[in-house]
Formats: sequence, C-alpha cells, structure tokens
Amino acid sequence: MALEIPADLLPADGRFGCGPSKVRPEQLSHLQAHAAVLGTSHRQAPVKDLVGRVRSRLAELYALPEGYEVILGDGGSTAFWDAAAFSLIERRAENLSFGEFGSKFAAAAGAPVLEAPHVVTAPGGSRAEVEVVEGVDVYAWPHNETSTGVMAPVRRVHGDAGALTVVDATSAAGGVLIDAAETDVYYFAPQKNFASDGGLWFALVSPAATERIERIAASERWIPEFLSLKNALDNSRLNQTLNTPAIATLLLMEGQLDWIAANGGMAWADARTRESSGVLYDWAEASPVATPFVAEPAHRSQVVVTIDFDETVDAAAVATTLRANGVVDTEPYRKLGRNQLRVATFTAIDPDDVRALTRSIDFVLEHTGA
Repeated sequence: MALEIPADLLPADGRFGCGPSKVRPEQLSHLQAHAAVLGTSHRQAPVKDLVGRVRSRLAELYALPEGYEVILGDGGSTAFWDAAAFSLIERRAENLSFGEFGSKFAAAAGAPVLEAPHVVTAPGGSRAEVEVVEGVDVYAWPHNETSTGVMAPVRRVHGDAGALTVVDATSAAGGVLIDAAETDVYYFAPQKNFASDGGLWFALVSPAATERIERIAASERWIPEFLSLKNALDNSRLNQTLNTPAIATLLLMEGQLDWIAANGGMAWADARTRESSGVLYDWAEASPVATPFVAEPAHRSQVVVTIDFDETVDAAAVATTLRANGVVDTEPYRKLGRNQLRVATFTAIDPDDVRALTRSIDFVLEHTGA
C-alpha cells in the first residue's frame, strides 16, 4: 500500500505536468459559457470573431511593435518546424540544440530544399550559445527547453543583413516576459502557460519575417499547402485557419488570456512563475539529497524545474508515491534517464501549491528512509 501523505501537506491542485498544463476551472466555465460556438462553421462570424479576439489579446499581451502580426495554424509546434523549413528558412539556418525541442527543429532545418544547418549543441542541463556565421539567414533556438529545464535569452542576433531571429516559445509563452521586438518570429503551442489543449500553433511575426514568408512563397520552391506560412498568414488576416481549427482550444486559451490580462499582464505572469520556480530551487539547494539539475542559475528555467536526487533517493519511487496521493506528472523527461523530478511552474499553477509540493516531497523522503 502506498504511503499516505497527510491532506494538510498536499497541494490543493496536484497537477504539475509540463504539458499539457493544469487547466483552471474558470477556463472550463468559459468554455461552457461559449459552448454554442462548438460544432458550428469555422468560416462564419462566431468562430472568426473568436479567432480575432485571441489574436487581438495576444497582440495586446505582448505589446507588439508596429507592423508585427499574430498568425496561427493547425498542428502545433511540430508542424511549425516543418513549415519554417519550407516557408521561413531561405538557404541555411543556425539551430541551438540543448534539448528535445531544439534538436527536433535542427532536424527539420535539414530539409532537402535547404543547406545543412549549422547546429550548436550543449549537453543536457546547459545551453548552447549563438555563433554568428556567414550565410545563415535564420537563427533559431528554444526560449525554454521543456525536456531539461534550461532557459535561453530572447535577444536579436545581428548576423548577415536580413537574417531572422526565430524563437520556439512553446513552454515559455504566457509565463516569461520578453520584448517582442527582439525576435522576428516567436512561436508556440498553447498547452503550456496558456493552459489550453494542443492542436494549434501561434506566432508573433515581424514585418521582416512577413516579407520573407511572402518572398519564398513567390519563388519556385515547392511548399505543401498545409506547411505554407503564406497560407497561414493570409488566413490569419481573415481570422481563420486553412483547415478547421480546434475551437475548444481557442476558447480555453481565451479564458487564460483574459485571466492573465486582468491580473496585470505579462509582468504579473512572469513574477508568478519566478515565485513558483524560486520555491523549488531554494528547496533543492537547501536539501541534503537534492540539487537543481541546471547548475548555472542564470540558465535555470522559471517555468520547468528539474531537480536531481542523490543515490540514496529513488526519484521514480517518490514520483509514484506522489501520484498515488493525487500529485501527478512530476516524472522526469523520459529520454534524459536521470534520477530526478521535473515540475512545471506554469502560470496556471498556484505558488502555494508549489510550496505544498515541497512539503509533500519532504514527507515522502522522511518516511521512506531517505
């Protein structure tokens, strides 16, 4: 029988998964309140108005500079990597690879229509740094590596004239404050800090990125219709997607966007995730058996926290005990193969629940002889 953690030590909500995120009850209420739009045509005003509201709220949340646009499409970030290979990289990309997301975009950037990318790698728990290379027209990296809990700065690269800065923000968007003017494309799926479901991607695109998309589309390059960012751009301007969008995803996201805006916008969300992640890092640094996996404090994520344990602790057993008590999805990323826990501190997660999580872990450690 699993160890029972006292109720007064447990989080009020035990969902700490790194994707998808905990969904707040208020978002479900928002979904229910607008349920009449489900099962209706995505080419008619009710759904197009919903798409327009989400695009508008994202533009406001990020205080987009003049000329920047919010575009969206079906398929999530995985689809966007392939779309970028066809529609955004002109000849050659540089990809920073320090985790699963970065390595997958690097693989997509090796498409036959392109020159082999310049890939800068770093071992798990650290991050790669930009190298300015002649002939590179897209510099790309993840803002936050969900697999390892490493975060990189969002800062424009000044390479060859016209080179674009493209940042994968899937697990950072909505939880980490940035200056959108420091990127040309900041793209993400909405199931992390925006606490929605998958199935869509969004991108904040600069005028330079728009010009690149349109120029490549006008070239002789063959581009699959589904992976055409020109199609996504044209449809987004009509507040629609090429194929039927995930309407429930849009409604859940709208509820989260409204909640973030009502509480103070991105500055508030950024402070909230910093508070939550700080609780875990402080706890690990004070623990005799745990330590942050990411050794360099400046590289530590504020939305995905990875904690290593020494050989006296079976982290998998700790995660199993937590799960038996309703505290779920604290297991590490499967490909890392480390004796660790991985905890999301996304915007929807209450910092007080993170504090309760540390108390729950301490109870498990104390009562399992660790």
